Amino acid sequence: MKLSEPQKRIAHDKARFRVWVGGRRTGKTTLSIRELCHAAREPNKNCWAVFPSYRQAKQVAWVMLKELLHKLRWIKTVNEAELTILLKNNSRISLRGAENYDALRGTKLDLICFDETSDIPEDAWTSVLRPTISDTKGKACFFGTPKGRNWFFDLYQRGQDPTEEEWSSYLVTTKEGGWVDDDELAQAKRDLDYRTFQQEYEGTFLTWSGVIYYALDLKHNVKRFDIPDDVTILHIGHDFNIDPMVAIVCYIKNDVIYVADEIQIWSSNTDEICQEIHNRYPNKKIFSYPDPSAKQRKTSAGGRTDISILQNNGFIVKAYNKHLPVRDRINSVNSKLCSSSGIRGLIIHPNCKNLLNTLSKQVYKANTSVPDKSSGLDHHGDAIGYLVSYLYPITREYTETSNERFVFKTRNKTWQNMV
Repeated sequence: MKLSEPQKRIAHDKARFRVWVGGRRTGKTTLSIRELCHAAREPNKNCWAVFPSYRQAKQVAWVMLKELLHKLRWIKTVNEAELTILLKNNSRISLRGAENYDALRGTKLDLICFDETSDIPEDAWTSVLRPTISDTKGKACFFGTPKGRNWFFDLYQRGQDPTEEEWSSYLVTTKEGGWVDDDELAQAKRDLDYRTFQQEYEGTFLTWSGVIYYALDLKHNVKRFDIPDDVTILHIGHDFNIDPMVAIVCYIKNDVIYVADEIQIWSSNTDEICQEIHNRYPNKKIFSYPDPSAKQRKTSAGGRTDISILQNNGFIVKAYNKHLPVRDRINSVNSKLCSSSGIRGLIIHPNCKNLLNTLSKQVYKANTSVPDKSSGLDHHGDAIGYLVSYLYPITREYTETSNERFVFKTRNKTWQNMV
């Protein structure tokens, strides 16, 4: 089977879990079929390709798979109804739809290839199919075109993390795929709107309508770094929830905030999170930026406020007397993520996965400017927001106008007023 250079790189990757984010017509389904056949060349293997639906599996890949296996003369029997081919070496290759993914339970598999992963429910993988490769130490491939920042986006990010040794991920544009010529790409660019072209042909994980932290750019705001040895002061944003309590650990250099760590503790209290901070960062001077309501909120049996607990632990507390408008806090974070002049003043370590998840995915409630907190994607955003909005608040510039007079007459009186 002829493969392009990007296909070859992915095919030769030895990672157990491979993620390929690709533009249209980059050969994702072709590579899925190649991977199925490559794994099934060994006897007694059971390999599946999973599509969003049975119909899509039959229309997109079934004919191509049969033609290839006929050419190889590997086929023993074909079951058209179940989209399953038994090979002469007793290996099986099957195509499955995920519309009723609970019916996929129980089978022992050696390889799973997901096609158009963004359109497949996450539970199909996590709850149903992940256990099927556990005892075989099987492999999984996740191929598809982005559709917002859903679980496929999370898988891609996981493959970019060098600490995830079993994972790898790739992004291949339609142009890089090599199967579509420049004239056709130029025509598609003229025919489609910008967002559609970026998603479908450039493989870009576009943020969906209503996203709160729109200024986040994973390429420019997320970088690996170490806290320099000469840094003696840390700045920590706090969100005091019982489940969870969150602290975002930063240092600042040249007006750039570097988010180095996140601390999340469930069923905890302020004393415990203070102790955890001291354990992780001994001998550091700590500036703390909590929720302003911490001045009244009491989490200890002795009736101490969260502010007093922070101060008793040696933290220098910086907080407004009252809450800023939520919109101002959010605007402060967006401005620091990317200013109007294009400066990225907030750099986040990729290990801060919960914070990145919040900044990537939290949205407003439909048709409102109220952040949606129903998914739990708010605590880490609030914590970094308290810090950023205190240190780098959005300033409102306006020119005070003089009062204007107006006069109007009725039949009996003349009225004069000011506005």
